[in-house]
Amino acid sequence: MDSDLPHILVVDDDVRLRELLRKYLSENGFFVVTASDAADARGKLENLAFDLIVLDLMMPGETGLDFTKSFRTTSNVPILMLTAMGEPGDRIEGLEKGADDYLAKPFEPRELVLRIHSILRRLPRRPEIPPEVRLGRVTFDLARDELRRDGVPVRLTEVEAALLRKLAEKPGSILSREELSLNTGAGRRAVDVQVTRLRRKIEQDPKLPRYLQTVRGKGYVLWPD
Repeated sequence: MDSDLPHILVVDDDVRLRELLRKYLSENGFFVVTASDAADARGKLENLAFDLIVLDLMMPGETGLDFTKSFRTTSNVPILMLTAMGEPGDRIEGLEKGADDYLAKPFEPRELVLRIHSILRRLPRRPEIPPEVRLGRVTFDLARDELRRDGVPVRLTEVEAALLRKLAEKPGSILSREELSLNTGAGRRAVDVQVTRLRRKIEQDPKLPRYLQTVRGKGYVLWPD
């Protein structure tokens, strides 16, 4: 999972279209996760952060309109709604429920990409990633993946470096095991093992971590100085 790419969640019950969108958007500079229905989407949203949702209107069970209405009570992540219905009333209802844009099927994939870029340009800029974080006597250079204690290099494995980089990119933010797993290539359970190893290298007392902390039931958070 490339943290520099916009993260897109595609929600559609049509398996063929879902896969086509995943492939096309991935080839055009997005990191894409898919969901088959509203319930599946909620599970993905609980564990991963997204910049935009591409949402089908007519899904079995909870429709795209119903999902948008409830989702808007807790989140302002942009929603681009897809539908086979092109009547003005349907588009208006989708926008009234909280969708940011509307695209009627069938559509040109290139138009979808352009609309996504248009929405993302209107979003506030992401906070700049710090070039270096300080953890007591330890410093970590995010560009070089270099860890130093009192100026002396400390060796990091590739997975440890990826894990620390991801946490350092979002200081003070809780990152789930699922998100860290996708970013590091480690399995979900392996994330806990990697965190333990990383604490031995950055903490004064790994058993009482000051910087790399566990948030029970949610994941991990890094608190630099």
